[in-house]
Amino acid sequence: MALPDRPAERHRQVAGLFTERVLGARSWDAPAPVAGWTARDVVRHLTDWLPGFLAAGADIDLPHGPSVDEDPVAAWQVHRDGVQALLDDPGTAHRELANPHIGALPLATAIDQFYTADVFMHTWDLSRATGQDDRLDPDFCAQLLGGMEAMEQVMRSSGQYGARVEVPGDADVQARLLGFIGRDPSWGSG
Repeated sequence: MALPDRPAERHRQVAGLFTERVLGARSWDAPAPVAGWTARDVVRHLTDWLPGFLAAGADIDLPHGPSVDEDPVAAWQVHRDGVQALLDDPGTAHRELANPHIGALPLATAIDQFYTADVFMHTWDLSRATGQDDRLDPDFCAQLLGGMEAMEQVMRSSGQYGARVEVPGDADVQARLLGFIGRDPSWGSG
Protein backbone atom coordinates (compact mmCIF):
# COMPACT_ATOMS: atom_id res chain seq x y z
CA MET A 1 0.00 0.00 0.00
CA ALA A 2 1.48 3.28 -1.11
CA LEU A 3 1.97 6.07 1.35
CA PRO A 4 -0.10 9.25 0.89
CA ASP A 5 1.44 12.26 -0.82
CA ARG A 6 0.22 14.87 1.68
CA PRO A 7 2.98 15.58 4.24
CA ALA A 8 0.68 15.39 7.29
CA GLU A 9 -0.83 12.08 6.25
CA ARG A 10 2.50 10.59 5.16
CA HIS A 11 4.02 11.55 8.52
CA ARG A 12 1.06 10.04 10.34
CA GLN A 13 1.61 6.67 8.61
CA VAL A 14 5.41 6.66 8.70
CA ALA A 15 5.58 7.79 12.33
CA GLY A 16 2.80 5.33 13.16
CA LEU A 17 4.88 2.40 11.90
CA PHE A 18 7.93 3.71 13.76
CA THR A 19 5.78 3.98 16.89
CA GLU A 20 4.80 0.33 16.52
CA ARG A 21 8.49 -0.58 16.45
CA VAL A 22 9.19 1.65 19.47
CA LEU A 23 6.41 -0.05 21.41
CA GLY A 24 7.68 -3.47 20.34
CA ALA A 25 11.28 -2.87 21.44
CA ARG A 26 12.42 -5.05 24.31
CA SER A 27 16.07 -4.05 24.60
CA TRP A 28 17.02 -0.43 24.13
CA ASP A 29 20.70 -1.35 24.35
CA ALA A 30 20.56 -3.77 21.40
CA PRO A 31 23.05 -2.89 18.65
CA ALA A 32 21.59 -1.13 15.60
CA PRO A 33 22.73 -1.32 11.95
CA VAL A 34 24.33 2.15 12.25
CA ALA A 35 27.87 1.64 13.52
CA GLY A 36 28.15 2.50 17.20
CA TRP A 37 24.39 2.97 17.67
CA THR A 38 21.90 1.09 19.81
CA ALA A 39 18.13 0.92 19.42
CA ARG A 40 17.92 3.84 21.86
CA ASP A 41 20.27 5.88 19.66
CA VAL A 42 17.94 5.48 16.68
CA VAL A 43 15.16 7.14 18.69
CA ARG A 44 17.62 9.72 20.06
CA HIS A 45 18.70 10.70 16.56
CA LEU A 46 15.14 11.31 15.39
CA THR A 47 14.12 13.26 18.48
CA ASP A 48 17.33 15.30 18.68
CA TRP A 49 18.03 16.76 15.26
CA LEU A 50 14.64 18.04 14.13
CA PRO A 51 14.02 20.49 17.01
CA GLY A 52 17.20 22.42 16.18
CA PHE A 53 16.41 22.33 12.46
CA LEU A 54 12.94 23.79 13.06
CA ALA A 55 14.09 26.32 15.64
CA ALA A 56 16.85 27.68 13.41
CA GLY A 57 14.92 27.59 10.15
CA ALA A 58 11.35 28.45 11.18
CA ASP A 59 11.51 29.71 14.78
CA ILE A 60 9.46 26.73 15.97
CA ASP A 61 9.90 25.16 19.38
CA LEU A 62 8.59 21.59 19.53
CA PRO A 63 7.24 20.25 22.84
CA HIS A 64 9.84 18.62 25.06
CA GLY A 65 9.27 15.22 26.61
CA PRO A 66 11.48 13.10 28.83
CA SER A 67 14.98 12.32 27.64
CA VAL A 68 15.53 9.25 25.49
CA ASP A 69 17.79 7.91 28.25
CA GLU A 70 14.99 8.26 30.80
CA ASP A 71 12.07 6.95 28.69
CA PRO A 72 12.60 6.35 24.95
CA VAL A 73 8.94 5.46 24.38
CA ALA A 74 7.56 8.65 25.94
CA ALA A 75 10.34 10.75 24.37
CA TRP A 76 9.35 9.47 20.94
CA GLN A 77 5.61 9.87 21.54
CA VAL A 78 5.87 13.48 22.70
CA HIS A 79 8.12 14.29 19.76
CA ARG A 80 5.91 12.49 17.23
CA ASP A 81 2.79 14.21 18.53
CA GLY A 82 4.47 17.62 18.34
CA VAL A 83 5.51 17.11 14.73
CA GLN A 84 2.07 15.80 13.81
CA ALA A 85 0.33 18.75 15.46
CA LEU A 86 2.56 21.10 13.48
CA LEU A 87 1.73 19.34 10.22
CA ASP A 88 -1.99 19.23 11.03
CA ASP A 89 -2.10 22.95 11.88
CA PRO A 90 -3.73 24.85 8.96
CA GLY A 91 -1.32 27.74 9.64
CA THR A 92 1.63 25.56 8.66
CA ALA A 93 0.56 25.81 5.03
CA HIS A 94 1.68 29.45 5.03
CA ARG A 95 4.99 28.96 6.85
CA GLU A 96 8.45 28.46 5.41
CA LEU A 97 11.67 26.97 6.66
CA ALA A 98 14.88 28.69 5.57
CA ASN A 99 18.25 27.01 5.73
CA PRO A 100 21.56 28.05 4.15
CA HIS A 101 22.00 24.58 2.61
CA ILE A 102 18.52 24.11 1.14
CA GLY A 103 17.17 27.63 0.75
CA ALA A 104 13.54 28.40 1.64
CA LEU A 105 10.88 25.70 1.42
CA PRO A 106 7.31 25.42 2.59
CA LEU A 107 7.54 24.10 6.17
CA ALA A 108 5.47 20.97 5.53
CA THR A 109 7.60 20.14 2.47
CA ALA A 110 10.83 20.53 4.44
CA ILE A 111 9.56 18.27 7.22
CA ASP A 112 8.37 15.70 4.68
CA GLN A 113 11.54 15.65 2.58
CA PHE A 114 14.08 15.68 5.37
CA TYR A 115 12.43 14.38 8.51
CA THR A 116 9.62 12.02 7.50
CA ALA A 117 11.94 10.37 4.98
CA ASP A 118 14.52 9.98 7.78
CA VAL A 119 11.94 8.36 10.09
CA PHE A 120 10.99 6.01 7.25
CA MET A 121 14.58 4.85 6.68
CA HIS A 122 15.39 4.60 10.40
CA THR A 123 12.34 2.39 10.88
CA TRP A 124 14.42 -0.33 9.27
CA ASP A 125 17.28 0.33 11.70
CA LEU A 126 15.04 0.09 14.75
CA SER A 127 13.24 -2.95 13.36
CA ARG A 128 16.49 -4.79 12.76
CA ALA A 129 17.96 -3.77 16.10
CA THR A 130 14.90 -5.06 17.95
CA GLY A 131 14.12 -8.14 15.86
CA GLN A 132 10.84 -6.85 14.41
CA ASP A 133 9.28 -6.82 10.95
CA ASP A 134 11.59 -4.66 8.83
CA ARG A 135 9.55 -4.39 5.63
CA LEU A 136 9.17 -0.87 4.25
CA ASP A 137 6.73 0.47 1.68
CA PRO A 138 8.34 -0.43 -1.68
CA ASP A 139 6.82 2.51 -3.57
CA PHE A 140 8.23 5.03 -1.10
CA CYS A 141 11.58 3.18 -1.13
CA ALA A 142 11.65 3.63 -4.92
CA GLN A 143 10.65 7.29 -4.67
CA LEU A 144 13.36 8.06 -2.11
CA LEU A 145 16.02 6.07 -3.95
CA GLY A 146 15.26 7.80 -7.24
CA GLY A 147 15.51 11.23 -5.65
CA MET A 148 18.69 10.46 -3.73
CA GLU A 149 20.51 8.81 -6.63
CA ALA A 150 20.11 12.03 -8.61
CA MET A 151 22.09 13.92 -5.99
CA GLU A 152 24.41 11.22 -4.69
CA GLN A 153 27.61 13.27 -4.70
CA VAL A 154 26.01 16.08 -2.65
CA MET A 155 24.59 13.57 -0.19
CA ARG A 156 27.84 11.66 0.25
CA SER A 157 29.81 14.87 0.77
CA SER A 158 27.40 15.95 3.53
CA GLY A 159 28.72 13.22 5.82
CA GLN A 160 25.16 12.16 6.63
CA TYR A 161 25.36 8.93 4.66
CA GLY A 162 27.89 6.14 4.79
CA ALA A 163 29.57 4.60 1.80
CA ARG A 164 27.24 2.72 -0.49
CA VAL A 165 26.94 -0.98 0.32
CA GLU A 166 26.84 -3.03 -2.85
CA VAL A 167 23.79 -5.26 -3.23
CA PRO A 168 23.08 -7.92 -5.87
CA GLY A 169 21.80 -6.62 -9.20
CA ASP A 170 18.47 -8.36 -8.69
CA ALA A 171 17.97 -6.97 -5.16
CA ASP A 172 14.55 -5.54 -4.35
CA VAL A 173 14.06 -1.78 -4.05
CA GLN A 174 14.24 -1.82 -0.24
CA ALA A 175 17.65 -3.54 -0.33
CA ARG A 176 18.86 -1.09 -2.98
CA LEU A 177 17.72 1.89 -0.87
CA LEU A 178 19.40 0.46 2.22
CA GLY A 179 22.62 -0.18 0.32
CA PHE A 180 22.52 3.35 -1.07
CA ILE A 181 22.30 4.90 2.41
CA GLY A 182 25.17 2.75 3.66
CA ARG A 183 23.31 -0.13 5.30
CA ASP A 184 23.98 -3.80 4.76
CA PRO A 185 20.50 -5.19 4.03
CA SER A 186 21.51 -8.52 5.54
CA TRP A 187 22.72 -6.96 8.81
CA GLY A 188 21.72 -8.99 11.83
CA SER A 189 19.88 -11.63 9.85
CA GLY A 190 22.58 -14.26 10.08
